[in-house]
Amino acid sequence: MRFLSLQSHVAYGYVGNRAATFPLQRLGHEVWAINTVEFSNHTGYGAWRGRTTPADQVAEIVQGIEALGLLPHCDALLTGYVGDAALADVVLDTARRVRAANPKAIWCCDPVLGDVDTGIYVKPGIDTFFRERAIAAADLVTPNHFELEHLTGRRVSTMSEALAAARTLLKGPKLALITSLRRADAPADRIEMIAVSHDAAWRIATPLISFEIAPNGTGDAVAALFTAHWLAGGDVADALGKAASSIFAVLEATRELGERELQLVAAQDRLVSPPRRFTAERV
Repeated sequence: MRFLSLQSHVAYGYVGNRAATFPLQRLGHEVWAINTVEFSNHTGYGAWRGRTTPADQVAEIVQGIEALGLLPHCDALLTGYVGDAALADVVLDTARRVRAANPKAIWCCDPVLGDVDTGIYVKPGIDTFFRERAIAAADLVTPNHFELEHLTGRRVSTMSEALAAARTLLKGPKLALITSLRRADAPADRIEMIAVSHDAAWRIATPLISFEIAPNGTGDAVAALFTAHWLAGGDVADALGKAASSIFAVLEATRELGERELQLVAAQDRLVSPPRRFTAERV
């Protein structure tokens, strides 16, 4: 399959396109990566160098790919971190161009806003863009627990609350994938993901791996992996199981090696063939 991916880029570490591209390539897929920012490292370090890619430059690169006649062969658009509100129209225009060229292509929109340990880390206006414009136009949306609460304005502490909140996002998307779900009514040593459609839902739980500083980029990698597996087989539960098993294996390797950044390269064989398999269950 072929993916067009509009996400952030860092020279050091694995977030955004750096977290999505290699896993997809390792699974045998083509990725056309367009970088929405060019940073030395992700912002979790507190200091970084680099800048947001100008919106017109991102648009020109998309148009260049279109001019090559490639968009009819694009199976999915992946979007994540939007560094500046000026990029909003470019993201939406890119989705329109991809769908016009290939109506079967899907848009996976990861509404990157922040996390429980950081709060909001995007510029003002980005959350409004996702809430009011992007999500409704996407096919698949992949917020984490924090982002789900922020986008819906709902407190989520139980499974029923998580399902209800996720379904409020389905005003355009066929499916919502909620990552890093931590419920008050679930074991504290587990972390979950749920995939929710209008009439069904699936849950998967893996052991919670503790880190002194949790690696960034897991959500970016999961969004890419889940999209690829869902497209390949059309089975939500199977895609959820494969994505969860792969990211758990990478996180285990990251802890074993004592690294702060996701060890996607070192754990590439585990990424493809996880030693421990987890199975999704219908909720």
